[in-house]
Amino acid sequence: MTTLKDRPNTALIVVDVQNGVVEGAHERDSVVANIDALVQKARKEGVPVVWVQHSDEQLEPGSDEWKIVPELTPNSAEPLVAKNYGDSFEDTTLESVLSDLAVGRLIVTGAQTDACIRSTLHGAFARGYDATLVSDAHTTEDSTEWGAPSPDLVIAHTNLYWKFQSAPGRRAGTVETKDVDFAASA
Repeated sequence: MTTLKDRPNTALIVVDVQNGVVEGAHERDSVVANIDALVQKARKEGVPVVWVQHSDEQLEPGSDEWKIVPELTPNSAEPLVAKNYGDSFEDTTLESVLSDLAVGRLIVTGAQTDACIRSTLHGAFARGYDATLVSDAHTTEDSTEWGAPSPDLVIAHTNLYWKFQSAPGRRAGTVETKDVDFAASA
């Protein structure tokens, strides 16, 4: 139902599943396994997989921390979008990549729930995309020492409020990995 014209396709977006981002993240291994299952399913169904990779002072390009986790291997034909801000659209090639693929519906996975995932979801929605968050395929680190809720509560709250997000002509929502249907409308 996207507001973007002539954009009937769906893409799986994998945000910042990098060694330095998910090291020590809540339920890291199960989240990475769920993302891998979705990547394999998307590839099998011919759905574009778009990888997003963050760079900053702690994630220097080429460093081990910056690299995508070894359990996930981007295909050489799959777009890889470099970013420096929380919103994967901000000052990146993501919009042009998605436009070239005629994508108007995003299935979003990755890290960190309370930073880049939330920013990317809101960025997509504000730009007219339908945006579905895979509820068991995103994670975050423990930031309780800075006053944040525990990671499980951050994830649960994000799943709750995104499930009920709405705007004219666009759809949001959440879905579990096992229920992702790339062919369905949002």
